[in-house]
Amino acid sequence: MTTPSAATPSTPAAAPATGRGHASAPTGAPRGRGTLGPVGLVLAGGISVQFGGALAVTLMPRAGALGVVTLRLLVAALVLMVLCRPRLRGHSRTDWGTVIVFGIAMAAMNGLFYQSVARIPLGPAVTLEVLGPLALSVLASRRVINLLWAALALAGVFLLGGGGFGSLDPLGVAFALGAGAMWAAYIVFSARTGRRFPQADGLALAMVVAAVLFLPLGIVESGTKLLEPTTLALGAAVALLSSVLPYTLELLALRRLPASTFAILMSLEPAIAATAGFLILDQALTATEAAAIALVIAASMGAVRTQVGRRRTKALPDPSQGL
Repeated sequence: MTTPSAATPSTPAAAPATGRGHASAPTGAPRGRGTLGPVGLVLAGGISVQFGGALAVTLMPRAGALGVVTLRLLVAALVLMVLCRPRLRGHSRTDWGTVIVFGIAMAAMNGLFYQSVARIPLGPAVTLEVLGPLALSVLASRRVINLLWAALALAGVFLLGGGGFGSLDPLGVAFALGAGAMWAAYIVFSARTGRRFPQADGLALAMVVAAVLFLPLGIVESGTKLLEPTTLALGAAVALLSSVLPYTLELLALRRLPASTFAILMSLEPAIAATAGFLILDQALTATEAAAIALVIAASMGAVRTQVGRRRTKALPDPSQGL
């Protein structure tokens, strides 16, 4: 499952796969051989997220999809508040409005995604969800080449649906697409929150908002089941795997890794999700579904590289200015 991460997000259109609110890399981040360690951290974070999502699916028979989201958000909020200890005073009404909308987007993104994986396999669900930030990147860039990436993504969706999504639960598909739309909204408001709050303070506060919003839904669906020791333990494990651990790993990586490289690595998440679904949930993919996921990954990577190339071109000096 895709989830929010570190504190100061990159520009939304620049990284379609960084929908978890990842921090942008510092200027002058090392490249080449020096990125081996950070790349390992990013991949470890992605594996943690997707295997956490697979674990969440196994928990759903106990607590329901809404109950699992509630446990995940509550535990993650508690851990982040303890670690970040955000300052509550000195913020403007606009600051609080931004973090509240950020929290709403986070809650909706998580809720819709977990409703999706309750109905369709994890790999296809993540693939459909990735379309949200990919569409945001394509629309924001306004370059002709992005029509190619959009076409690749649409071809992947067509293959994934078997020409009409006959092999996938339509409601699960709708939830995944809705989660993708919320992921795109999340990118926008995570960036705004990162500009208004230091470190991961805004993320911690938004997580509290999301947890409070989801708590009534989890109680209605699962009631006292949420208090069962096994359910609590598994819910805490999901929160740690899907939120706390990847937040930490990716924040450490982004201190040394270019944001563009990070975005490309995040494009691999549908493949990681498919692997987790196969190993933990026995959700095997057909050759057509694997090809569909590969097309969406290629589209996401292409969109990222196009954005990076565009920024580098703009950064080049105008030769005529030296004449």
